[in-house]
Amino acid sequence: MNLSGRVRRELRDTKALLRNIPSLAFTLFVVSVISMNLLANKELVQTPTLALDCGFCVSWISFLTLDCICKRYGARAGAKVSVIAILINLCVCGVFFLLSLTPGKWGEYYSTGLDAVNLALNNTIGGSWYVVLGSALAMFISFLLNSALNGLIGGLTRRTGYAEFALRSFVSTGISQFIDNLVFATVVSRFFFGWTWTQVLVCSLTGAGMELLAEVAFSGFGYRMARAWEKDKVGQAYLDFVEKQKEAQQ
Repeated sequence: MNLSGRVRRELRDTKALLRNIPSLAFTLFVVSVISMNLLANKELVQTPTLALDCGFCVSWISFLTLDCICKRYGARAGAKVSVIAILINLCVCGVFFLLSLTPGKWGEYYSTGLDAVNLALNNTIGGSWYVVLGSALAMFISFLLNSALNGLIGGLTRRTGYAEFALRSFVSTGISQFIDNLVFATVVSRFFFGWTWTQVLVCSLTGAGMELLAEVAFSGFGYRMARAWEKDKVGQAYLDFVEKQKEAQQ
């Protein structure tokens, strides 16, 4: 198959996938990606060994939702949804940046009368280019890795039920969260904020541990959602479409 044929096939596959993923799950995933990027501007915990921003409060939603998508639709589908969410996030960041350049005042300005407040809000919403790009790169690598590991473990394990979901979710999420933190800390914190390599490694590891604990706490909900999709045959049309595509290539 030539390049144009492959592109058309992937576009058909992506359209079929988006038509068959539950809208609530897709919305949760995209909104959590946008939210954690915005909330990352404020620190939640800051100690010599642990650094968490407020994005931590919603980042587990992204990985848990992605694990559910991988469980039902496969790793390839999870990777595609991840790329789409990241592109939407970049578009939103672009809109926020352009709107931060407008001369209007934020509502908080009228409560304080301080120009510094308006400037601070514009800088926060507009974002710094290195933070936005560093975050996008970290999410891109970690989401693709999460999808690949989730699918690989699912194909290798003989476990069933919640044990299978937990094994593939916890392992893939733990590793991917660490890589996510490591990439962002290396690209942004190390070179722009002056972190030492010890801070980069320790905070990446401890942050991933905390984020994994959050997913573990809500894993039961994710498992029930994935099981409900299977029971109700949600997305079966996409799975049939993928199977027909495989047969046509043989």
